[in-house]
Amino acid sequence: MDLTLLGTAAPQGLPRPDCPCAACATAVGDEARAATALLVDGALLLDLTPGPAFAAARAGRSLAGVRQVLLSHPHDGPALEVPAGLPQPGRVADGRELALLGGHRVRAVAVDVPGTGYEVTGGDGERLLYLPPGAAPAGWGEADPGNGGPAAAGGPGPYDLVLLDVLARPEALARLRASGAVDAATDVVAVHLDHTVPPGPELHRRLAALGARTVPDGTSLVVGEYHAVPDLPRRTLVLGGARSGKSVEAERRLLAFPEVVYVATSGTRDGDEDWAQRVALHRERRPAGWRTVETCDLLPLLAEPATAPPLLVDCLALWLTDAMDEAGAWDDAAWEAGGRRALRERCEALVAAVRETRRRVVAVSNEVGSGVVPATPAGRRFRDELGRLNAAFGAECEQLLVVVAGQALALRG
Repeated sequence: MDLTLLGTAAPQGLPRPDCPCAACATAVGDEARAATALLVDGALLLDLTPGPAFAAARAGRSLAGVRQVLLSHPHDGPALEVPAGLPQPGRVADGRELALLGGHRVRAVAVDVPGTGYEVTGGDGERLLYLPPGAAPAGWGEADPGNGGPAAAGGPGPYDLVLLDVLARPEALARLRASGAVDAATDVVAVHLDHTVPPGPELHRRLAALGARTVPDGTSLVVGEYHAVPDLPRRTLVLGGARSGKSVEAERRLLAFPEVVYVATSGTRDGDEDWAQRVALHRERRPAGWRTVETCDLLPLLAEPATAPPLLVDCLALWLTDAMDEAGAWDDAAWEAGGRRALRERCEALVAAVRETRRRVVAVSNEVGSGVVPATPAGRRFRDELGRLNAAFGAECEQLLVVVAGQALALRG
């Protein structure tokens, strides 16, 4: 099944007319996009983009063979143009299935916003799912097909290709993964891109972190090609200074995955109102489906199998604080009497567990060494040990990032 994306943007396009924002200012060349529309095997058109006949011609395609035009959402962009000779656009009721000339089957899929998703099955059994702007599949998220999983949409098992509004609704991708509709071989393509997306290469980096990608307008895809699927890292370390946005970056990397286990190493601080507010803000930001575990005992979590939910560890600096407490490392005499050796052994055990883990892990830590020299021996000891831990932990990660002013810079991967 051949798919040509005549457009990949939100209904108003990217850049938006007369908008001065950074995303619109940098949306030039391949990053300039028209409203999303998909041409399937030259016979089925899903949604309309401005000047669809010209858009098809630029992509080396023709609309002469289109036999069905389906709309997925109420239109709020420029006036729709229906070229002469095309069938009148229509919508399909949820759950209804159409059989088209040429062997395609189209099934309407319920979504949680006004509109309709479409599952398209080709003559050789290839399957794609297309969702409208800002939509997630309604009722999905369980592996049991009786709860609205893939079987409820027309057949069990993962899709070959899924096109959806990934950045606006990452939890929609999480639902699809939880239901089994998306697996490691599914090509996930972001469409309906609006000017709320980050400008330039940052867009592609964020999508890759979620296991998705986007392509320029006019791109043709062969449904079922595996080579285009981004390779997700198993281990990622996110470094950054205070209020740099490192925790937000770490959380963002797992928003499209279900059942994330958030490991809070901070514990509680009785009577510290400011700390309690910080913890509350972090909790409010996490998706409702995530589970929080408050512990510094990371080894059993890292030893769980690859099928266990991803781990988000926030953060290693607080883990080290706890480890230094247990080792008596703050006291000079205790440090020399065995605290140094005890702390080294615990850090080495953690690094070895990260090296051997089969679970997806995103860890957060404070970058050190760029600020003032601590005034006390204990402070300098903590700085030195955290720098060593970051280096050793990061050496075992496929991806290493540092966050500055909310912007993630890749050091590795």
